[in-house]
Amino acid sequence: MSNKPRIAVVGAGIGGLTLALLLQRAAFTVHIFEAVESIRPLGVGINVQPSAVAELLALGLLEDLDRIGVRTQEVAYFNPQGQKVWSEARGRFAGYPVPQYSIHRGELQVLLLRAVQRRLGVDAVKLGHRVLEIDTDSTTIKVQHGSHVYRENSDIIIGADGIHSILRKQLYPAEGPPCFSGRMLWRATSMAKPFLTGASMAMVGHADQKFVTYPIAPVEKSSGLQCINWIAELRVEQMAPERHDWNKQVNKDVFASAFSAWHFDWLDIPGLIASADAYYEFPMVDRDPLPGWGKHACTLLGDAAHPMYPIGSNGASQAILDAKSLCDCLVQNPDDPLHALRIYEEDRRPKTAAIVLANRGQGPDHCLEVVRQRAPKGFTRLDEVVSEQELLDIAARYKGLVGLEKDRIRSRVQADASLAQIVSSFAESESVMS
Repeated sequence: MSNKPRIAVVGAGIGGLTLALLLQRAAFTVHIFEAVESIRPLGVGINVQPSAVAELLALGLLEDLDRIGVRTQEVAYFNPQGQKVWSEARGRFAGYPVPQYSIHRGELQVLLLRAVQRRLGVDAVKLGHRVLEIDTDSTTIKVQHGSHVYRENSDIIIGADGIHSILRKQLYPAEGPPCFSGRMLWRATSMAKPFLTGASMAMVGHADQKFVTYPIAPVEKSSGLQCINWIAELRVEQMAPERHDWNKQVNKDVFASAFSAWHFDWLDIPGLIASADAYYEFPMVDRDPLPGWGKHACTLLGDAAHPMYPIGSNGASQAILDAKSLCDCLVQNPDDPLHALRIYEEDRRPKTAAIVLANRGQGPDHCLEVVRQRAPKGFTRLDEVVSEQELLDIAARYKGLVGLEKDRIRSRVQADASLAQIVSSFAESESVMS
């Protein structure tokens, strides 16, 4: 029998599921409570940064990630006239020891769920079990399953249940609704021909009007088409919609006309919009950083702790890094889990707070705003508008904030013999993929 604490995770999202896999590898007993009856591959695309990918590879998920995702080659920024402002390589193509992945969020969640069920047992994830209340003093959760309500005791409770977290609401009952940026997002996927490298992320526009797109699945051999994820973003005058209207399906006429002239020789944005099957509207929101994440043996993780604007590809990545930090702290403090939780918060809270605030300033996308202000009608020579060093500095500042320095990730790989062995196989696998 293990003397390690029993851990209850509220929420079977990417962060909660990754945490369960990490804790299981360290021989902890974990149960996840998830309100939905079944987890299906819903949603659209995300990017997982090399810092977070390293943790997924250490969990033995390389082949699965390659099967459902795309190893991102570059990110490129363009003004509304379709002129390139800045581009840089990503992941392995930028010299990182591990890839960056562009991937369908729902597919990644299902991949992690299946891994948890295989390694921890099917009963480890309690689907359809909605957590109604958390008693932080006794580390007890009140759960509803159908018409049955019961209580479950644990030694530690982790709130990984997203921006509307029940634990966060209990810790900060006066916090109020999420902070609305004044910008609305419309998200969809389209089957289309590959653009640029076929593994590129493209950011077009500026802070008030932007189009973000990247492929999230390999090219289909039969059709030559690729599943392309895209997000159209506009500043709006209305207030944020009520929570029940988030992610609602809308007609493309709500937003498409604003992008009707954005047809470039390298990407047909109106055509991409027209070819989607469904369009989902979502407000761009976050929450202010908190002074603390927990109480007693309870703490927060992922979007429950630090919801951020979808800028810089960091939401899922930071949740995975939270999970790694929390697991490490528990392993390193086996006799004092309360101390472990505080060390975890001291590690992760300042880092993620800085990212939340940086994303409010557009993060790495700030280069587009710089060019918009200086050359709103386009440019003949980019270097007359902004220097390469200024663009480099914008990118470097953000990388430092989010933990994307190459040396830091190389050190992480070198510290784990099994991960280093996985990484050593990349050259061979990439030659096969190419």
